[in-house]
Amino acid sequence: MVGKSIKAVLNELLVDTFNDILTIEQSALKSGKLNDLSVTEVHTIDTIGMYNPRTMSEVAADLGITVGTLTTAINNLVKKGYVQRQRCEDDRRVVKIILTRKGKLAYRVHEKFHSDMIAATIEDLSEDEEKILTTALSKLNAFFTKKYLIKNQSEKE
Repeated sequence: MVGKSIKAVLNELLVDTFNDILTIEQSALKSGKLNDLSVTEVHTIDTIGMYNPRTMSEVAADLGITVGTLTTAINNLVKKGYVQRQRCEDDRRVVKIILTRKGKLAYRVHEKFHSDMIAATIEDLSEDEEKILTTALSKLNAFFTKKYLIKNQSEKE
C-alpha cells in the first residue's frame, strides 16, 4: 500500500471486502447444512424474518424487487422446504409467507455468520475506533442509499 493514495487504498479495500464477503458467504453455504441455497435465497429468508408472517409486497419492497421476481424465488424456497404460504384468516385472498422450521434454521445460521463477521471486525478496536468505523460506514451507506437506491426506486415508478 506504500505509494498509493488514500482513495486508491480505500477503493481496493472496499471492493476486496465486498467481494470477499460474497465469496465467503457462498462458500460457507455450499459447505454447510444449507448447501441447496444461494446467497440471494438466504437474504430472502433473512428478509422474511423469524416470527411474523409477511405479505409478498412487504418482502419485495424490503428487497427492492418486484413481487413477480419474489414469486419465483418464493416458489423455489417452498419447493426446498424453507418457506410456506399461509392464507390470511381475515381475508382469504391475502397470502402471507412464513419460514418453516428448516427456514428458521437457515435464518439462524445466516445470522450467526453475520454475528461472527461483526465480532471479528471489531475484535481489536477501541471504543473510539468502533465509533469512527460506525460513522464512516453510516456515511458510506447513506451515500449508496441516496445515490443508487432512491434513483432505482424512482426508475421503477
